[in-house]
Amino acid sequence: MKIVGCDLHAKQQAIAMVDTETGEFTEKTLAHEGNQVREFYAALEGRVVVGIEATGAMQWFLQLLEELGIECRVGHPAKIRAKETRKQKHDRRDARLELELLIEDRFPTIWMPSTEQRDLRTLLRDRHQWVKMRTRVQNTLQAIALNHALRYGRALWSPAGQKALQALALSRYTSQRRDELLHLYVQLQKRIQELDRQVEEEAKQRPQTLRLLTHPGVGPITALATEVFLGDPSRFANGKNVASYIGMIPCEHTSGKRQRLGKLTKEGNSLLRYLWTEATIHAVRKDPELKRFYRRKLIQIAAATNWVSACGSCCATRLTTKSSAAADSSGSAGKPMRECQITTVVLHCSDRVTE
Repeated sequence: MKIVGCDLHAKQQAIAMVDTETGEFTEKTLAHEGNQVREFYAALEGRVVVGIEATGAMQWFLQLLEELGIECRVGHPAKIRAKETRKQKHDRRDARLELELLIEDRFPTIWMPSTEQRDLRTLLRDRHQWVKMRTRVQNTLQAIALNHALRYGRALWSPAGQKALQALALSRYTSQRRDELLHLYVQLQKRIQELDRQVEEEAKQRPQTLRLLTHPGVGPITALATEVFLGDPSRFANGKNVASYIGMIPCEHTSGKRQRLGKLTKEGNSLLRYLWTEATIHAVRKDPELKRFYRRKLIQIAAATNWVSACGSCCATRLTTKSSAAADSSGSAGKPMRECQITTVVLHCSDRVTE
């Protein structure tokens, strides 16, 4: 068997390889231009195990090894680096470290999505990008309308609102800008509707996604994203582990008996975290049981502190440890937040999903 530690970069990769049968050790650098990488790995005989650090530019390499039938293990970068105590760091040393961890069976392998899941992730990210573009166009058109005393709000995107916006008497360049943005808005809307249709078709074909759709506040996009970004739910022991994986738990700075909880860690997939936040907002409106739970938690946390700040962007309540007007008048800075309410609601939802 051949074990390969690979330090992968955009233009090249450093390799440290050992043959367990002969004990032969090989080090080399492969350029990614041309067929040098394919030829090297295709020439390896017998069982081959390759270990690499997770990086954003590794998809082509994973597909290549999959085509060649080579086992590839993707490791957690921070955990791999933590196992190296020396300060010297370069490509050859990194490749040797990965090889050493593979040989000693200490390589911190992480879960990787399948090819189908990666393709569905591309679909969801593509839709999200188009939605962000549409939002920027809508905000600009709203600004034009408000600057000319046209206050329609959400109704601006109705047929009547579009006619009113088109009928505004504007100066030359403002009128040109409005017309171009309106035309772009129509194109973006058509593209997003087409992507929504594709997402709904994919959701109907997946049993786990259909099961998630039974929960209040969860639509086809959130359900499909939850499945393809989380993968196998049996990897997690409970809902708290799921929330930690997505980064929806507070940072903690605890010393002694005093517990300090800060902002959300925001580790993990940002798109899924955004969709979960939207789902929570809709869930507390549609599910009476969850709404009662949400309000009860608000009362409990508000009773523990006297200073409450509403955060409309995430439908969360952030609480600090300020407890008196004297603290405000003294000009002392606020201490870290006690808890973000969105975390409590998401943990509750996650436990219900995993039941």
